[in-house]
Amino acid sequence: MAKQSGLGWTTLSVDDAAGSAQVIKNDVTSLDFATPRAVQDVTGVDKSANERLLLLADFSITLNIVFNPAANQSHDVFKTVPSTSVARTTTLTVGGKTLANEVLYTDYPLSRSATGELTAKVPGVLADGTIPTWA
Repeated sequence: MAKQSGLGWTTLSVDDAAGSAQVIKNDVTSLDFATPRAVQDVTGVDKSANERLLLLADFSITLNIVFNPAANQSHDVFKTVPSTSVARTTTLTVGGKTLANEVLYTDYPLSRSATGELTAKVPGVLADGTIPTWA
């Protein structure tokens, strides 16, 4: 497969509070996600450069969405973030590669700009200790 842009996502779905996957890719205008690894500094005084060990893996995501109150769209998915404590399967597929994680969304912060846009930047973090793995 040749190099690709980030255009034309195949899948961007997030479970609603009941555990049903909802396709919300049309409501997402952009997103940031990361799969960082923690490190432990184990540099001894005998070293002249840092020495580290890889530790736990993690996942975080922020979905930038346009408010959509239609059934099974982004507002339906995220409106329960403040009132429920459930992990939500979040599936990203682009270029035939899929990254799916159990995510705890921690806020649903709606913002209305001076020009009228109603948007949200919805943050989420890894929920279940499963190493984020592209398939």
